[in-house]
Amino acid sequence: MYLKEIGAKAKLASRYMAKCSTELKNKALLKVADDLIKNQDEIIKANKIDIDNAVADGMSAALLDRLTLTPERFELMAEGIRQVVLLDDPIGEVTGMKKRPNGLVIGQQRVPMGVIGIIYESRPNVTVDAFALTFKTGNAVILRGGSDCIYSNIALVKSIRESLKSLSIDENAISLIENTDRKLAIEFMKMNEYLDLLIPRGGAGLIRNVVLNATVPVIETGTGNCHIYVDKDADLDKAIPIINNAKLQRLGVCNACESLVIHKDIAEKAIPLIAADLSKHECEIRGDEASKMYSNCINDCTEEDFGTEYLDKIISVKTVSSLDEAIEHINKYSTGHSEAIITESYEASQRFLNEVDSACVYVNASTRFTDGFMFGFGAEIGISTQKLHARGPMGLLALTSTKYIIYGNGQIRE
Repeated sequence: MYLKEIGAKAKLASRYMAKCSTELKNKALLKVADDLIKNQDEIIKANKIDIDNAVADGMSAALLDRLTLTPERFELMAEGIRQVVLLDDPIGEVTGMKKRPNGLVIGQQRVPMGVIGIIYESRPNVTVDAFALTFKTGNAVILRGGSDCIYSNIALVKSIRESLKSLSIDENAISLIENTDRKLAIEFMKMNEYLDLLIPRGGAGLIRNVVLNATVPVIETGTGNCHIYVDKDADLDKAIPIINNAKLQRLGVCNACESLVIHKDIAEKAIPLIAADLSKHECEIRGDEASKMYSNCINDCTEEDFGTEYLDKIISVKTVSSLDEAIEHINKYSTGHSEAIITESYEASQRFLNEVDSACVYVNASTRFTDGFMFGFGAEIGISTQKLHARGPMGLLALTSTKYIIYGNGQIRE
């Protein structure tokens, strides 16, 4: 009954949201952004409870970083909401109007999904991003965060609902499942009567659990075993800071580089420089026999290392003899998230862009840019590694559907 009550209220709220004007949605989003800043002290107190519990449970430093809310991160969350306000509202857009020989005029209109469910782990900023994007697109959202961030999420959702209520907007446009019982999570995945779409955000275990158990349509957001390939024509003055940034700027994120692939013709020069730079920051390097020849900073690796998303100060390295071998290796071990090539060769860059099968493929840039905020979406609902409906960072359009609208003048089918 608990989940059904939340689902029923969200379904009603979705019908209300579908009729809201862009002006009202933007006004509400700005109010939410302002109120989050105003209420941040109270929310940070709740976040402190989650952090203390996580430390007591032995959570890793990388995951603690993802869990932690700071005044700077509140500013980023608020700015993300304000960017969403500046984006065009896709709802109601009509495209492809064509007149048929029988006189019917047929086109497509962009519409909300309805009720979107999101299951995620210890990332309280997801609570805010998910709300901003689903609200702008006229959807209602039901959130099921992890037990690690339950107090933070309760405080965030309370602030958002109070902001909506102050503008006489249905506060059930956002709901949080506060009961963290795992049995309810499985039940949530099967709420076809109320949910139109389910999006998991988190580690491989969470995503696999949702994909295997959900009866509601799912957009699979993937884990990130992201690669950087240092080509034989790479500029190492670019490569070293790009690799450092992609691996070490933030460890517990899905767009961090976990695997290096290096062409043998540049390995003798590149590997000692890259290994020295990473080791200086206490990053463990696990490499194949060919890579170990060039640096005593590199430890043994197994084949499992090439397919691992570490979310830690660990990276794998593989030396290859050709661009073909690099692409083959990446396509074999990649999770389809983000890959980059460092090269001054236009031909190599174009082959890499065309032949690497991932959601985001870069030339001479860090994989850390795979992010809705960086792509100009204001925020993101997740990064899809599947190919149906949406792929890559998911912004507003990924949370909409279309319906056909048909204008007639008395036509009947014979």
